Amino acid sequence: MAEPEEGSEPAGSGGTPEPAGSGGKTEPAGFKAEPAQVPRVLLVGMMGAGKTTVGRTLGQKLGWPYLDSDEEVRRRTGRTVPELFAERGEAAFRAAESAVLAEACTRPHPVVVSVAGGAVLAELNRRMIAASGLVVWLRASLATLTQRVGDGRTRPLLGSDPGAALARLHPERARLYEGLATLVVDVDGVPVERVVERITEALAQRGPDPTR
Repeated sequence: MAEPEEGSEPAGSGGTPEPAGSGGKTEPAGFKAEPAQVPRVLLVGMMGAGKTTVGRTLGQKLGWPYLDSDEEVRRRTGRTVPELFAERGEAAFRAAESAVLAEACTRPHPVVVSVAGGAVLAELNRRMIAASGLVVWLRASLATLTQRVGDGRTRPLLGSDPGAALARLHPERARLYEGLATLVVDVDGVPVERVVERITEALAQRGPDPTR
């Protein structure tokens, strides 16, 4: 079966622009914004894009640890994402999400990180992501995302109509993913192994210097 066309061009030529109005803001605890000195891969994309599956497979192929943001939030808080939303609200989840991201972005060894889909909404999170390694946007169509999330029971933001919720969330998030991405890989109908291959090819092209 022929593979769908893959998007491989970096989004933008100058990386992530300096966010407006960022002067005077402090970094999350434990994080200092500076060029990545440790090879890291940060997977961004909408819920249903396949970040967990790709991240685990990529980590195994590279021999690197794999961190899933939602799983790390559960470990840190003792609550699943739906439980945290229900008991403490979205603000508590976003705070835990940022703390987990800061921890992942300062680990002193190579790591693959699946970044929570909505983490890019916070400016400081975007700064952490952009400064911390190879940022890969797993880009999927709304049809693919809707099919993959199913009834959305484990995803509080999707409510009773996951398709409509994804259509509402997608435009803003896609713009932010595009602004952050070093590499864009279209995943519709593409085998996981091929997606992982595209990422490892990009890593090889960067060479031994992870700041490129």
